[in-house]
Amino acid sequence: MSFFANFRIHDLVDILLVAFLIYRILLFFVDTKAMQLVRGVLIIAALGALARALDLRTITWLLGHLLSAIIIAIPIVFQPELRRLLEELGRGRLLSSSKRAGELAEGWADDLAKAIIYLQQHRIGALIVFQRETGLREIWRSAVQLRAEITQELVLSIFWPNNPLHDGAVIIDKQSVVAAACYLPLSDNTDISRWYGTRHRAAVGVTEASDAQALVVSEEQGHVSLAIRGRLSRPLTEEQLSRFLRRYFNPQDDNLTALQRLGREIKSQWPKLNW
Repeated sequence: MSFFANFRIHDLVDILLVAFLIYRILLFFVDTKAMQLVRGVLIIAALGALARALDLRTITWLLGHLLSAIIIAIPIVFQPELRRLLEELGRGRLLSSSKRAGELAEGWADDLAKAIIYLQQHRIGALIVFQRETGLREIWRSAVQLRAEITQELVLSIFWPNNPLHDGAVIIDKQSVVAAACYLPLSDNTDISRWYGTRHRAAVGVTEASDAQALVVSEEQGHVSLAIRGRLSRPLTEEQLSRFLRRYFNPQDDNLTALQRLGREIKSQWPKLNW
């Protein structure tokens, strides 16, 4: 009761600021080698607290001295990460997570758009599936799993003729290239024109079985089509392609009206009778 009696609003602000700073610093180390060291330090600290609570004096003494040595070694071991941390702080990016995420999403969309346009211009067939809420683990677990960064060079190399991975689909989530050489379920829709090949039927099939969306690059005609909910659009323009990719990777930057406008624009190009 005495604690709450002396608790001030300034203390609450102080606690929240410290928690936020610790969260941002830990988030900065995610997906780096330093994160493994951070986890090790946290495990040792947790074991030390447990040993002290159980009154294990020898272990407490040992872990206490070990933590002291680690604290001294941290500036040496974490030198590259600490330097990057100070650089990001100086640029004002450390505290702006939304801006950082927006920059990453913008880069992924641009790289993927450039790769698809290159494939279209050179008549190289491709099938790219965009995973959404429904997981596609049943499809990609038997394929070649990559979990790689989305880059123009990677996408082009996958679909390059005679590449071992070019035969099949690529599955992408909102952060990485999940897998390549994925074999998708073909659509049983008899209304699909015979002029469409296996790649287009696979794109329609995966969107029938899930909420995923799929882009198809036709090697015969050089067209880029979008499959949504079992329907296949007519060829997309470069502007429509770019807008679709940007909204997939960073939907927070788009208001509902703009998203609905894009949906109506693409839907208006769907063939009404013939696929």
